[in-house]
Amino acid sequence: MADAEVSDTAGRRNLHPVVHAKGLSKAFTLHTQGGIVLPVFEDIDLTVMAGECVCLHGSSGAGKSTLLRSLYANYKPDGGMILVKHLGETVDLLAAKPREVVEIRRSTIGYVSQFLRVIPRVPTLDLVAEPAVAIGMPGDEARAKSKELLARLRISERLWSIAPATFSGGEQQRVNIARGFVVDYPILLLDEPTASLDAVNRQSVIELINEAKARGAAIVGIFHDEEVREGVADRLFEVGKLSTGRMREVL
Repeated sequence: MADAEVSDTAGRRNLHPVVHAKGLSKAFTLHTQGGIVLPVFEDIDLTVMAGECVCLHGSSGAGKSTLLRSLYANYKPDGGMILVKHLGETVDLLAAKPREVVEIRRSTIGYVSQFLRVIPRVPTLDLVAEPAVAIGMPGDEARAKSKELLARLRISERLWSIAPATFSGGEQQRVNIARGFVVDYPILLLDEPTASLDAVNRQSVIELINEAKARGAAIVGIFHDEEVREGVADRLFEVGKLSTGRMREVL
């Protein structure tokens, strides 16, 4: 990954690349259906700078979620490279060993999915604080930051000591967002983080994303809500079936 800096669209500051997906191709093979191959995308080339938010855009089934999961190494593309900046070094996620991927996820790449993976009997506050504790943040500091995030996302304090299994869909999504933002990840991947939220809570998430951008995070997200997309995206990356992705500025 080149270290050369480039100017952002507003000319406010110089940015440097943090993620570079190059020549990515992905297809799924349906082994239970006679080995049918379903191509998803090919020859994707995507670069994301520090301090910007790139929105994956395209029709349903175009491969947006598959691309996002590939950037988190949940899916392994059939070809190409995914270069990320990790602790000052450039690492190819596709060539990294499993333990390296775990470490990169722990400290460099945060991922917020639509749905919370509920852990039985673990209180909400501990669930949110866990990623911060895992990277060495003192417990009191991790819990204090978790409380701040839960309050901003309007999760009632009376729920903080309860496991979120019985929470509403919107409450679980807000807990998931708090968990994803408790660490200042250099890279954030967001998969429709506001899908179940009302207007007030969507605005809170917009603010969190823009604060992450301001501290230099590189963000790739899927935002079907136009208000959220317009509030956070610097560029749209068009994902189309069997075609190279392309970038365009948000006007």
